[in-house]
Amino acid sequence: MSDEFQKKVEEAIKNPTNMGEMADADSIGTVGSANCGDMLRVWVKYKEDAGKKIIDKATFQSFGCETAIAAASLAMEMIKGKTADEAMEMSGEELAADLGPLPPTKVHCTALVENALRDALDPNAAAGEENSPAQPESNSNLMDDFSQPESKGSGVKLVFLDEDK
Repeated sequence: MSDEFQKKVEEAIKNPTNMGEMADADSIGTVGSANCGDMLRVWVKYKEDAGKKIIDKATFQSFGCETAIAAASLAMEMIKGKTADEAMEMSGEELAADLGPLPPTKVHCTALVENALRDALDPNAAAGEENSPAQPESNSNLMDDFSQPESKGSGVKLVFLDEDK
């Protein structure tokens, strides 16, 4: 990783913005990968502005590497003031542009952010499509869902590895 990229990630981690749950969110999106361990949830709140529904506030919670957290922090700022359609048109690369070019091993971080936003902003995702993840309860947080037994339908199973092996 370049020194410049590392400095930008470190700065974003030192001063993350929009981190945490939002109790009165209008929409919630969650994505994750059991393979890499990164999980991201975003909360979105809208407001009316000149007859358009625009994003007023967006927050996130993440289990992931520093790059995923930094990219999510930047993206939550970038989508403010946009309509859901405008925000969904943005690619993961655009959402994390302030970090600069990402190393190939970190490109998945921008996809994580993009997909969590799409899950929160796409009206079809919330409509219960067959391939769409169920919307979490508004009072659940990512840690609750991450640690929930598989029998409750979370689809996530934690397996702790013995560090001695």
